[in-house]
This record gives sequence, C-alpha cells and structure tokens, in this order.
Amino acid sequence: MMLSQGLDLSALPNLPGYGVKTKKKNNGRMQGFALVNGVRIEQAEGMTFEKPKFVKVPLPMDIRRTGDLGISTQQADFVPQQEYTGTQAPAWDVLDRHVLRFYGQFQESVVEANLENYRTRQCVILYYLEDDTCHITEKKVDNSGIPQGQLIRRHRFPGPSDGYLSWQDLNVGGELFIYGRVIQILDCDDWTRQFFSRMDMDQAPPICADEDNFSTSQVKMGGAPHQPRTYEKVFREVQIGGGHINANMQQFMEWDRKVCRFYAVFDDVSLPQFERRPFEILYFLADDTIEIREKYPLNCGRDPFPIFFRRGKLAKGRVEPLGPMSRHKKKDELVTLDDFEVGGSPELLGSRFFIYDVDPFTREYFERELGRVLGPAEDVRLPERTVPRPKTPPYTGYGTWDDSMGSVHHIAPKPPKPDFVKLYANEGKILRFTAQLYDAKPEDADRMFILNFHLFDDTLSIHEPPQRNLGIMTGKFLEKGIHLNQITGKLFQVSDFLPGNVVKVYNREFEILDMDEYTRKYLEQGGVKRHFDLQAVLEKLREGMRQQYPLVRDIFRKFDADHDGVLTMIEFKQALAKWGFQVTEEEAMTIMAYFDARKDGQISYNEFCDALMDEDYTTVMMKQRMPLDKDIGDYPERARSRLEEGEEREKVRLAVKAIGGIIYEHSATFTRILKELAHLTHESHVTCLQIKQALEGIGKKFSLTDVQRCVSYVLQGEGDLEKVEYVPFLKALVTSFHDLSSKR
Repeated sequence: MMLSQGLDLSALPNLPGYGVKTKKKNNGRMQGFALVNGVRIEQAEGMTFEKPKFVKVPLPMDIRRTGDLGISTQQADFVPQQEYTGTQAPAWDVLDRHVLRFYGQFQESVVEANLENYRTRQCVILYYLEDDTCHITEKKVDNSGIPQGQLIRRHRFPGPSDGYLSWQDLNVGGELFIYGRVIQILDCDDWTRQFFSRMDMDQAPPICADEDNFSTSQVKMGGAPHQPRTYEKVFREVQIGGGHINANMQQFMEWDRKVCRFYAVFDDVSLPQFERRPFEILYFLADDTIEIREKYPLNCGRDPFPIFFRRGKLAKGRVEPLGPMSRHKKKDELVTLDDFEVGGSPELLGSRFFIYDVDPFTREYFERELGRVLGPAEDVRLPERTVPRPKTPPYTGYGTWDDSMGSVHHIAPKPPKPDFVKLYANEGKILRFTAQLYDAKPEDADRMFILNFHLFDDTLSIHEPPQRNLGIMTGKFLEKGIHLNQITGKLFQVSDFLPGNVVKVYNREFEILDMDEYTRKYLEQGGVKRHFDLQAVLEKLREGMRQQYPLVRDIFRKFDADHDGVLTMIEFKQALAKWGFQVTEEEAMTIMAYFDARKDGQISYNEFCDALMDEDYTTVMMKQRMPLDKDIGDYPERARSRLEEGEEREKVRLAVKAIGGIIYEHSATFTRILKELAHLTHESHVTCLQIKQALEGIGKKFSLTDVQRCVSYVLQGEGDLEKVEYVPFLKALVTSFHDLSSKR
C-alpha cells in the first residue's frame, strides 16, 4: 500500500482486486447557488464573495498561578522572558461598531434659477471597519427643495483603481470618486483621527466648507424658516414617537417621587368679606411640574374640591388662554424652583401667594442641592373673630336641663352624655342645709326645711322634718331632680346655698339658715376626704375573696396579671378597686403591708394564703388575728422599688428573647453576625454599640439599652460591657435561649 501511493494506476484494468481504495477528506455537498435580491445566482469564491475577513489580535500573557502558597525564592529570582503572542479573530467580532466618520461636500448644478448656478451640499461619509462597507448621508436643510437624507446606501464602494474602497483611500483634503460624483473630504471626527494616528497615517487639518448663494441669501441670514413649536406639534411628535420624549429621563430617574412642598396663603379680597385661604404648592422635581392644592379649614362653607391647579407646567405672570396652535412656552418663561422662598410672594395664576413655611425635605434640598438656606417659618394666623352668640332661652321646666340644652345646641338633639369623672369623684356626697320660708305667712313661720344638694348629678331635693303640734303634714316637699333657681335664672350651684342667701324654686322662696358639720368641712376645706375603717375593709376583702372563688389558688391567679408569682403594688390596688374600695395610696399600702409578712414590697403566694385563710391548728382557743398596723414606715418605697425591678426584669426577658430568637431560630444568622462583627473590628472583643451595628447590618434593629440588657443577662453581670468577647457571647446566647423563664 505504501508503494501504490506513488504509482500511476490509471493503466491498470478496472477489475476487482486491481483498484486501491482512497479516503475522501470531505463528503459534504458543495453549495453552488445562492439567492440574492430574489434572483438565483451561481456563487463562487473570488467572483461573488470573498473569504471572511480576519484580523490579528494579541493574546494575554500566561501568568503563573501560585494560589495561596505564594512563590518560592527561586521563582522570585528567575523571571522567564515572555513574549506576546497573537491570533486571528473575525473582523465582525473585533471591529464591531468601529466606524470612521468623514465630513465632505460636493457641488450640484442648479438650472433655471437666476440666483444661483450651483449649490454646495454637505454630506457625511461613514466607513464600517468590520466589513469595509460605506454609506453616505446628507443632513436635511429646511426649504432646500432637494430630497435629502441617505444618498448612497450601505455597501462596498468600488476603489479608485481596481477592487473595493479601503480605509487607506480616505484622507482629509482628498477626493472621493463615487458613481460619477466627486466628494471633497473636509474633516473627520476625533476618533477617526486617533485611529489613523495609531496606524501612522496622520490626517490633514480640517478645511473650511464653501459657501454658495443659497447659504448667504437673506433667508439664510435671517434664520431658516421653520414651523413654530406649538402644543399641537409637540403632541403629534410624541404621538408618532418623537426623539425628545426622553429628553429629561436622567432627571426623572434621579428625582422621581421627590416633591418640594411649600405652605402658602392667599388673601382673597374679591369677596365682600376678607378671607385668608391656605394652600399647598407642590413642586415635582422629576419633571418641574407644579400642583396647587387648597387646604379647606373646618366649616369654611366651600365645596370639597382641593385641586386649585392641576399638575402641569405653570407660566409666569398672568393667566393666558392657550390653544392647540399657541406657541410652546420656553423654559425661562415657566415657574422654576428659584422663584420660591420662605417669605416670598410669587405670582401664580395671576394671584400673589405668600409662602410662610416649607416641609423638612424642602429645607434640606435647598441647602444641599441649591446652596440656599431658607428662612424660618412665619406666623400668618389671623386673630380670632368674636362671633356674637344668641342668648340661651330660659329653661321651660319640661324634661331635664341637658335634654333642653340639646335642642338648643343641635338641630337633631342627641342624648346627653353623663360626666363619669364627676360621678366617680362625688359618689355619695350630699350637702345638707336648713332653711325656712322667706317672707312667710304667720302660720308658716315655724316650718323648717332641709335642702339636700347631691354633688354627683347636681340634683336638689327638699323635705320637711316632723314637728310636734305643727298641724301640717310633713315629709317630702320637693322630688329629687334638676331644678332651676328662679332668682338667678340658672341651675342650682353650691354657692347658692350659703347661709343668708335666698333661693326660689317653683315660686317658693327659702332662706338658708345653717348647714350640717360635713357640709361645713366640705366648704371650708374645699372637699372632705373620705375615711375608711381599714380593719373593716380588710375583713370585707377577705370575706369577699372567699365567697367568689372556692380555691385560694384561683384568687391569686386572678389578681396576678403578669403571672410572675407575686402581687405588686399596682396589682393589689386593682384588687381593692375590684371590690369597690376607692382607698388612697397610703391606705392601700397599709392593707398590703398586712398581707406582706416579710415586708419586702411584694406579696408571695404563701403570704397571700396565710393572710386569707385561717390556721388549721391553733394552740389557743378562739385565737384572734393580728390587728392592722397603720405604722408601715418606709414600706411604700420598698414596694415601688420592687415594682421597678419587676418592670426592668420583664424588659430584660423580652430583649434576650428577641435577640436570642434571631440567632437561635435561624442558623445562618450566627455566621452573618460573625462576619458583620469581623468587618467592624479586627479584635476578638467588641462593644455593645458594635453589636447593635452588626444587628442593623443584617436588618434587625434594636436599641442600645436592649443590647446592654441582653449582654448583662448572658454574662451574668460579669465582664466589661465595652469589651465583650463576641464568639463566646453568641454561643452562650444560643445555649441559654431555652433557659429563659416565660410567663405562665
């Protein structure tokens, strides 16, 4: 077989055993036809297409990878000499979007015109390096009368001699011959100059463009005629997708939902009665639009339509009616943020608005972004107007006084609301006065009356005590109720019953003679303090608790609100209030001290049982309980300190349970906190403030006091709070999470 490869076997007969099998390199079927612009043609390399364009690119140097071990001494001393190697890559990948831009001009004859013989047309030549294609465009000129835009579509231009146009054939100052036209290249952009400089082909300086009669005509000197920018034109451009839609997109992305709020007032003098109307001016930083809202005060009588000016661009000065063909306002003709300041009076919609204050965000924005410090807020409140009120009509006597006044104050009368504070404070308090008929007849001169004034509901009742040989039926003289003093025209008050005064009710006049001892003390001391027999209160409390619950355990659990096994000062006072004993704090402390045998400021369950239940076995017959000792010394201070300790203990429990639950319930949180603390310090100990910052770094916010409580609980009060070994602390926190005592 090796000899047969070099022999000519064409002379051998084509018979079995005389041939040699050869292996084909490619059995694929060649593509000989292609479809170009709808026409089937035969393609061949060099005739209809060329081989793909490749360019040389350098390969990065191969760097020795040493890992975490570092390099050895020999490797550090011996540095091998490395050379850059290159490879080939397709041009469509390497030179993608690399375009050379040249600016040129060419002249075109103008026939049948007496002002010009030719016109110079400016164009742009774009050369794409990825596939060596070009295309030429011309900028549109208004009123030129020439179809402009794309002059020659993108394709490979024929070269100056043979073949195709290349980038070496384009030079500033040179000429480009293309399809019968001669284009003079005047200039190129900066990137094109840099590209040619790297290729050692520096471009010539730019050439000034020629001027023709059209460019120097009066029309051109006066400005190119154009259609005015109207609201209708802006709307149509946006509707068809105009390029200016996202002109302020950067401003929108940065300041969206950021609004400056100004508080202003407007003095409305157009009405017969002067009125100061409050407003809010909202300036939207995203698109420089303004919205004005009116803040309606209570009972202003206006319809609830707060939008005074809908959000939009606002022009300066007076209001002008605008239509679709009106000229579009320029930026300097619109109201901007520079027109607002505290104490200023900008003219908006033809009216002067006085700005008296702004919100905190607006003050911060002006100081940070605009460099302006706004002035302090100004007081624009008007003095309250005195509105004359009609006189209250006289009481008719039908129904109660509150019911009658409900018809005066309301169109639809409402049931009167009782004063529960007054009822609670004056429960059972009755002032009693003795009186006789004023200017009475001789047969009524000896009659005596007792006036009872009930403080909790201001009611009055009169009764006549029995007298011997009077000859008149005594007893109830006036039913209890709210009555009117006919002399003053008002309801009865305590001051009306002072001795020597005369009161008149139902056309009967009474002269006040005297009062009882309780009433005298109440008027002299400004109120009589209610005294309780504390021994009787204690017995009633003990008996009431026994009757309501069969077991002492149920009684204790009923009043132990926080279920901590002890009754504090507040819980014991609530127990007394439940049984209806409105005692003072001193009296409550006296009774509590009787229950607290150890006098430690709180009542335990055993102490409560001993005070409530009788002894099972006594050595003395008919043993009496210890009397109530009213000398309790500093027991109230100890009770308050115990209460504060309980509140602090509950705060510590909640703080440890909250922080420990985060680490215990989520195992990944332990590692996250370790990383946060490692970022804050390189030492093994941290402060409580750093622990708080680490918790905030993982999205959990706690106060510094709660963190200190948690650290003190875990460390059992040992160690420095400013030097906490955070790894043992976190481990101990996870370990002791289930050791927390919770409420039962």
